[in-house]
Amino acid sequence: MEKKLKKLLLARPRGFCAGVDRAIEVVQVALEHFAPPVYVRREIVHNKHVIQSLAAKGAIFVDEIEQVPAGAVVIFSAHGVSPQVRAQAEAKQLRVIDATCPLVTKVHTEAVRYAKEDRSIILVGHAGHDEIIGTMGEAPACTQLVSSVEEAERVEIPDPERVAVNTQTTLGVDDTREIIDVLQRRFPKLVRPSSDDICYATQNRQMAVKLLAKEAEVILVLGSENSSNSRRLREVAEMSGTRAYLIEDATKIDPAWLENVQCVGITAGASAPEHLVQEVVTYFKARGVEQVEAIEFVEEKVTFISPPELARAMTNRQRVEESGSREVEE
Repeated sequence: MEKKLKKLLLARPRGFCAGVDRAIEVVQVALEHFAPPVYVRREIVHNKHVIQSLAAKGAIFVDEIEQVPAGAVVIFSAHGVSPQVRAQAEAKQLRVIDATCPLVTKVHTEAVRYAKEDRSIILVGHAGHDEIIGTMGEAPACTQLVSSVEEAERVEIPDPERVAVNTQTTLGVDDTREIIDVLQRRFPKLVRPSSDDICYATQNRQMAVKLLAKEAEVILVLGSENSSNSRRLREVAEMSGTRAYLIEDATKIDPAWLENVQCVGITAGASAPEHLVQEVVTYFKARGVEQVEAIEFVEEKVTFISPPELARAMTNRQRVEESGSREVEE
């Protein structure tokens, strides 16, 4: 007899992290406070729905600084940029608003410090990811990228006594630990950051997925294919023994995945908006699922302040508006 789907389990935390919230708010506020056009270099966060929404409000997304007119407003994405990109923006006299996640900025700062200490840097991450491109740009001459345990076993360092490691913030916790364990074995004097580079949100969402996997027979991860942390959530679920699928939205659900399934788990990558999760919940409720429960790993209370460039612009505009109001009253 065929089983009937009875229960949905929602992971907590899921969806937007503090860095993504901040980056999206930066674009929204910039659109309100600056005369158009407002440009954004690369995707502000890796989610198709977010990009489409901001583009509809007037944001112009470009791949490179060369596409931004001289003197215009440009926003750097949450993934960070290299010093070369900053120099290009300065040369064109662009008004830069830096929406780089503070946790990514921390990794950049560590790379600069290690380079000044004349250390070789091993950067653990995925080639081609925007965050990796920006971080490697801080010290390209002394940085090598390692993406797997196999590469960690092969990487060669000029002076094994002077080597440090950094990691992309959105990696899988378990995979990264294995790679760093290999590096530590090969280079006993390996210098590691004072705190874990993998961001709190990435770790929390992965741990919540592990809890889902204990009960759910299938896990759906809301997120875009180019979202590293979303892909890791799917991988974590599969490594925990549960079938998992990465989907953009409810329209991508394949009913064949749900045959003979009684419990489905739902989570979302750190760049996926909550309304996508609720649309999936609506999808299942329309098919008779009544039991919806949350499984919480931890409550997140992290927030980040706005970039100083945006705060200054808002303050200056407020002063101008107040000055104008006084002149009208007089």
